[in-house]
Amino acid sequence: MHNAEAYAHLGQGDDRICIAVLDGPVDMTHPCFAGAQVTVVNALLPPGEACGPALAHGTHVASIIFGQPGSDVEGVAPRCRGLFIPVFASDRRNDHLGCSQLDLARAILLAAENGAHVINISGGELTRSGEPAPVLAQAIETCARRNILIVAAAGNDGCDCLHVPAAARSVLAVGAMDPAGAPLSSSNWGEAYRTQGILAPGADVLGAVPGGGTTRKSGTSFAAPFVSGLVGLLASRQVAHGESPNPQAIRAAVLQNATPCVPTDSTDCRRSLAGVLDIDAAIRAITEGDDAMTEDAMEFGEATQSSLQETFVPVQVEPSMQRAGGGVHMSEDAPSSAAADVLAPSAVAARGVMPARSTPRGGGVVPSCGGGKCSCGGGGGGCGCGGGQQAPALVFALGQLDYEFASEARRDTFIQHMPAGANQPELHANMIAYLRSNDFQFEAASLTWLLKLDQTPIYAIQPAGPFANQIYEFLVSTLADQLPKQNDPDAVVELVSVPGIIAGSMRLRSGQVVPVVVPRALGMFAWSSKALVERVMGPRPDEAAARSAFDAQTQAIRTFIFRVYYDLRNLGLTGEDRALNFSATNLVQSLEAHKRVTSEYELDTICVERSPICRVDSECYDVKLCFFNPKNVLESDQVIKLTVDVTDSMPVSIGPARGWAQRDCRPR
Repeated sequence: MHNAEAYAHLGQGDDRICIAVLDGPVDMTHPCFAGAQVTVVNALLPPGEACGPALAHGTHVASIIFGQPGSDVEGVAPRCRGLFIPVFASDRRNDHLGCSQLDLARAILLAAENGAHVINISGGELTRSGEPAPVLAQAIETCARRNILIVAAAGNDGCDCLHVPAAARSVLAVGAMDPAGAPLSSSNWGEAYRTQGILAPGADVLGAVPGGGTTRKSGTSFAAPFVSGLVGLLASRQVAHGESPNPQAIRAAVLQNATPCVPTDSTDCRRSLAGVLDIDAAIRAITEGDDAMTEDAMEFGEATQSSLQETFVPVQVEPSMQRAGGGVHMSEDAPSSAAADVLAPSAVAARGVMPARSTPRGGGVVPSCGGGKCSCGGGGGGCGCGGGQQAPALVFALGQLDYEFASEARRDTFIQHMPAGANQPELHANMIAYLRSNDFQFEAASLTWLLKLDQTPIYAIQPAGPFANQIYEFLVSTLADQLPKQNDPDAVVELVSVPGIIAGSMRLRSGQVVPVVVPRALGMFAWSSKALVERVMGPRPDEAAARSAFDAQTQAIRTFIFRVYYDLRNLGLTGEDRALNFSATNLVQSLEAHKRVTSEYELDTICVERSPICRVDSECYDVKLCFFNPKNVLESDQVIKLTVDVTDSMPVSIGPARGWAQRDCRPR
């Protein structure tokens, strides 16, 4: 049976609806994709990695949704727009290399920025805690806030266990069932899935093979795209009737109208999650204005946003994998990671999610291949990832500078050229002294410059163009300013802003793949909170009464700075995050306005929302600061708002910061 048969009465989709597939690379030369409206965003994987099991997995999953009518694989929603973002790769041994939760978060945000309504993730990470890294939690929250639905595989461990991101309350988890509606023995069933997971067809699912031909595979990886395609079709029906697409409400309708398990002596209803997908009931709920699509659905959507920090679970591990304790057994040569919460490819076994029936190397979020090693195959060896390419992604990120060496040979070169007794190139003080005593532009270009967030690399920085030398000079001087100073330890540079465009990716020596940012010289700043406060507040007054008010305002400003820098840290990819980060670098405007707020007020919330004040063909956001009086909570809140245009790689503010009193300015 073709994938599309069960959905034929829903049509073939609408190109106003975009479904993103975050998976392995896709062989766009396969005949089933001829005519598909697909954009490929190669933002995470280095060139030459579009082969092996990851290519086979990505091609199979994508074809379930986008296989064109009349081809060997007819997809569920072939006329919807597609967005393919490769996140999984295979190494030369044809083993899976998983992506980190950081990489998955980055891909989710890229999908959101490129107009996705539905995001399919046929993979994940098995975790004991069921919670994601903070940066992934924030990416999922961004999707919930934007009414974008993430559909994720429940996992193939065959156990009462959870995967990230499938366990998030705003995510729709998908388990696999056979044609009779019984869950596959390999399909996971954890407690969180009982309210946010459904069973969908996942046995012997037809899909495309790289290089040509078809095959059938089983597992939750191949059940998830059925559901993603269905959501795309239902959203297409909404827009065809002049409505706005509402994926989160569709999620609620699918869950509330699933066919529940009937308990018997031989049936474990936990394995059936919330029930079996009922296509007709979901259609009726949407087309007939069922309660599931009105108040209940929207209240459910709001509830998910407030609880995202407690929601996450694992993703695909195959039935043939051995589990050690609560994790996945990994090969002996897989080193542990110092940053286990981020889970780079060398992460610890307890947090890894592995591919089916292949021996995994590394850790992180990994697809399930479901049937031996997926090779390029097909006779043609078509290991390619074609399709239309989109404009480079903009970024405005905050972090700290660091560097590494492209190879051991490059490191040894520095050792041999540096002065005796000071030839430890990993020590920043030694490297800075060496660079400043030589042709630093040439030498600095020999390093791999990094921007880190919480000691985790998030971008590689590659200066280019006519101002490259000035950027290298900035990098060297800022690296020096990050070192503690004996005479003024508070003056150390805490953060650096890097605006620019993403131009490819790079594999670091740790094995982690990070995007490469070509920075824009205008907008690269380095600062300390001490210097920023002094610039805004000026010198501390001599009078005792004035000093008291000054100190209170100074503390409030520092609170805001730390909230933006540390509590609200992000990757600087979405328009909201770039606006927020720019507001942090442009604090003079907002903090000058803050001086009008009495020292009795303290910062309550920071939120970012689309601004009604914007130029034509621009993207603008309001960064809104809410302050409250802790001594009198009945008093009106004080609001400060800064409007930021993020259309260009260098955001700009629109007008001055504005302030007013409001009864309750907290977001709802």
